[in-house]
Amino acid sequence: MPIKDILTILDLAGDQPAAKYALEFGRNHDAHVTGLAVSFEPVVPAFAAAPMPVDYLQAAHDQAIAAANEAKKEFDELARLAGVNNESRVSEILTGGPLENVLVHCRPTDMVVIGQANPDKPEPMRELLIETVLFESGVPVLLVPYIGSTSFQPKNVLVGWDGSSTATRAIHSALPVLEKADEITLLVIEKSSTAANGQPGADVANYLARHNMKVTIKVITNPQTGIADTVLNHVSESGNDLVVMGGYGHSRMREFLFGGATREILESMTVPVLMAH
Repeated sequence: MPIKDILTILDLAGDQPAAKYALEFGRNHDAHVTGLAVSFEPVVPAFAAAPMPVDYLQAAHDQAIAAANEAKKEFDELARLAGVNNESRVSEILTGGPLENVLVHCRPTDMVVIGQANPDKPEPMRELLIETVLFESGVPVLLVPYIGSTSFQPKNVLVGWDGSSTATRAIHSALPVLEKADEITLLVIEKSSTAANGQPGADVANYLARHNMKVTIKVITNPQTGIADTVLNHVSESGNDLVVMGGYGHSRMREFLFGGATREILESMTVPVLMAH
């Protein structure tokens, strides 16, 4: 199914790398792009010794709304310059509270684009937003590194394949992107050789080939580094401009508990990563 509707969660500071990627991506796919600015409302501590001053709460509320509206305004101008069909919205949530007000905007779309957490310009609840959207929205998520991306039409794509349902969903979600790529590498990482069972990844490579895609299988057996480092090293050495992979984790835990490899890749990614769960 083509990608015709994209939602991007806007940064409240910085150069909006995710919004820029979403708009260029939307232009390449003739898609409508919605920018969602999230207003993070202040929380009144339940253990406060005295009621919080009304003036303070109102000022904090106004500041949160103003920051979201400024991000919305920046997106509107970026979208105007890109010439993409677009709209923009503001959603209010309590800081540290439920994210259902964000999820309702994410579910009726083909893809959500969100920026990687930036340690130099941290966004409120960014890790929790990524986790929640990936595990609870039901749609694929494209994560953009905070350093931005120079390629908005991926041509050299790395697909992580382990035979899982999440990797399968990621591939199906990425088909419209993969069809436009010049080169696709199917990366299989094995702890030990399984040559007796045939070429690992051959079935899914054949599936993609039937969609007129050029696919190369690369099998790495017993890597000397962890899975995340093996993937990131391949990206660096091969010049991949997009990674497609399944996302693992426990969305209902209080802590941000992606699977180890998933979290490490998201922390160290240098190119966009398209994930599905």
